[in-house]
Amino acid sequence: MKEQKQIILASSSPRRKEIAALFFDRFEVVAPEVDETVENTLSPEQVVLTLAERKARAAAKIKKAEDAVYIGSDTIVYAGGRVLGKPENRQAAKDMLRTLSGSTHSVYSGVCVLWQGKAYTGYEETRVVMRPMGEDEIDAYAASGECDDKAGAYAIQGRAGVFIERIEGPYHNVVGLPLKTLGLIWKDLFGGLL
Repeated sequence: MKEQKQIILASSSPRRKEIAALFFDRFEVVAPEVDETVENTLSPEQVVLTLAERKARAAAKIKKAEDAVYIGSDTIVYAGGRVLGKPENRQAAKDMLRTLSGSTHSVYSGVCVLWQGKAYTGYEETRVVMRPMGEDEIDAYAASGECDDKAGAYAIQGRAGVFIERIEGPYHNVVGLPLKTLGLIWKDLFGGLL
């Protein structure tokens, strides 16, 4: 089924593109500019579901391909009772890393499969335990630039892997695409595996 559908990945994330390439032989990337402002009363789950759908619908407006399958996703880090999005600058990245150092936080990723105007959504949560980081490590990691466009200011699949003690839940969810949930939505809509 996946070969017969036009698949549009609504994301500018190279990591999501890499994951999607594992499952889809052909797909197009459309990276719509979307307003990521949400009400501060939303739960972490609601935030990622709202933004994933917003991205998929924005891509559909751009492409205007009615029978295409649009896939949108969003990831946030939730620590200390607050959402940590992408850092605005290196100082913000360092502050986020200090918050995460030596503690456990949650990573939420939401996914939206938009098909024929109807949104099918879901999310996953992964708990990440980080070892304590020294100021020199925080400075060096922030200076590497890897944290610049990452929720929570780190990339588990990159250099930040040295800070991770363990994860409880799906790995790809932390990278940015909740595969189990996407696979279940796909199976319900089209049958079979991704």
